[in-house]
Amino acid sequence: MLRDDEVKGFFMANGSRPGAVRKLKKGPSKGTGGLGRKALEGKGPTPKADERPYHKAYKSKELSERSAAKRGTGGQRPGSRSGPKGRATEELVTGRNSVVEALRAGIPAKTLYVAVRIDVDDRVRESMKLATERGIPLMEMHKPELDRLTEDAVHQGLVLQIPPYDYEDAVDTAQETIVKWKKGYIPNAPLFVALDGITDPRNLGAIIRSVSAFSGHAVIVPERRSVGMTASAWKTSAGAAVRVPVVRAPNLNRALTAFKDMGIFVLGLDGDGDVSLPDLALATDPICIVVGSEGKGLSRLVRENCDQIVSIPIDSAMESLNASMAVGISLYEISKRRAASN
Repeated sequence: MLRDDEVKGFFMANGSRPGAVRKLKKGPSKGTGGLGRKALEGKGPTPKADERPYHKAYKSKELSERSAAKRGTGGQRPGSRSGPKGRATEELVTGRNSVVEALRAGIPAKTLYVAVRIDVDDRVRESMKLATERGIPLMEMHKPELDRLTEDAVHQGLVLQIPPYDYEDAVDTAQETIVKWKKGYIPNAPLFVALDGITDPRNLGAIIRSVSAFSGHAVIVPERRSVGMTASAWKTSAGAAVRVPVVRAPNLNRALTAFKDMGIFVLGLDGDGDVSLPDLALATDPICIVVGSEGKGLSRLVRENCDQIVSIPIDSAMESLNASMAVGISLYEISKRRAASN
């Protein structure tokens, strides 16, 4: 055991004494040198739910994006159609009746989506049979995915994806038709129908049927503010759209001017016409018939670009004819004139 003088000597040697309290110097003490600064700063604001991989909203967002990518619409609503300027490029036919009718009509299709554990009835069975016979891929999807794909449309477990229509250029088509006619590959003079301001796809489908029935060569639609080849147009055409091409004109008036330069006569249909249809003398020549909407008729510029305005004699109590009906009557009269001249 140490004596008191030995204990005192020990503390003196180690720079302290018994009972003393060591005082700390004021001022900064030794730290990390800033290495722990990030740990003290925090992680910033909490990310949104759909940005957190572990969150349910993130998975829903991923599924939605995948569905949009498969559909190829870029987020556009189903059932819409459009061209290269940001409009939708594909269409979805939803519902058991609509899908089976579309497949019966031979509408081109890309994929048939079928709900997992679907309650199979005759329509589902026939749809799957028709799709298999035509080589259309069948893809099973869970109902939530189908709901997102169709943007909550009533699909009843069946969705048919329609690919975008492949439009040819109107002027190029007219040139090719003229060349074939002059070489004798086509017996009748070129016959086209152009639509001015028509937006009802059923009108387009009915016009395609008439053009096919009376040996027409193409239907021309403007690129903007016009109907296009939707599933409804395909269905109304009753298969005629396979035989008659629908071609597109970026600018209808320029296309009509180009037609006139090729020797194609442009005839506008209007109730207040210069020539009555039975008196039409140009029936055997290359013709492009232009029809406007039932309400507005031909636009001013299109009317000015026509070589003749042709009217169909009707009862005075009837103000106007439906566009597809007017085209059908005109094509019949032209076909009758051409047959008589041969």
